[in-house]
Amino acid sequence: MIEYEESDIWYDPFKNSGNYYNNYPNDNKVWSEILEGEDFFDFDMGVDIICSNPPYSMIDKVIKKSIELEPHTISYLIGMGNLTAKRIETLNKAGYGLYKCVMLKVWKWFGLSYIVYFKKGENNCIDIDRTIYY
Repeated sequence: MIEYEESDIWYDPFKNSGNYYNNYPNDNKVWSEILEGEDFFDFDMGVDIICSNPPYSMIDKVIKKSIELEPHTISYLIGMGNLTAKRIETLNKAGYGLYKCVMLKVWKWFGLSYIVYFKKGENNCIDIDRTIYY
């Protein structure tokens, strides 16, 4: 789903068992995992692609930190209720457009989820209308 160059550095900020990390398409990869003493919020290395399954309870803080790292791509697996207009607009203001979005069902998880792919310098693949209709 993610467009990349062979030289891109992939980053999994929430590696856990490595379901994402172990499937990155090249060996230019780094990770953080709080359970292994590496905290995403202390990470400061330059990376090109952030791709992971973040804790939904901290999604605003995760988005803010992801933007600070300035990759060209930010992609997360998030719950359906976590993809809000405000969060998309936060990424838009930082120069990231919602380039692709895939809705899927993860086995044993409640409800549907999205894989979101935000790309620096791109437009959103959806429109956001904040009008309140009566």
